[in-house]
Amino acid sequence: MSVNLPAIAKTLLFTVFVPGTVAGYVPWWLRQDAAPTTGAEKWMAIAIIAIGAAIYLHTAFWGFAMVGGGTPAPIAPTKILVVKGLYRYVRNPMYSGVALVVAGQAWLFHSVHIAVYLACILVIVNLFVRFYEEPTLKKQFGMEYERYRASVPRWIPKFRF
Repeated sequence: MSVNLPAIAKTLLFTVFVPGTVAGYVPWWLRQDAAPTTGAEKWMAIAIIAIGAAIYLHTAFWGFAMVGGGTPAPIAPTKILVVKGLYRYVRNPMYSGVALVVAGQAWLFHSVHIAVYLACILVIVNLFVRFYEEPTLKKQFGMEYERYRASVPRWIPKFRF
């Protein structure tokens, strides 16, 4: 596997502006007047945030840029259907990673505002996936995507050992 520097650079730019805003700036702004957790609860929330960030970074950089030769941005998609790594278990691990980051912050700051924001994100992302992303992937990859879609769940991972 060769290093695709243009795809990595574009993925980094996308990551800073889109997930960086959705999972970083907006929750940070919404946490105002929140009472952060302490002790073990604080560290569990931070662990959730770290797991979500790791999922996003792995799937965006390894899955999309390195394996797929593209980016998470719809304007610069992958050239191949990525079905390796976490994509073997769930079709949308990148969105799940971002959701975990936001959920961890809602917990970390005991913030109802961030929890409501997370619910809004989940609804919007589900609609985007169902009505834009899946039809676009079907058009681009045809039966290969249909087979993948039939065997891998959209949101809840199916682990095969």
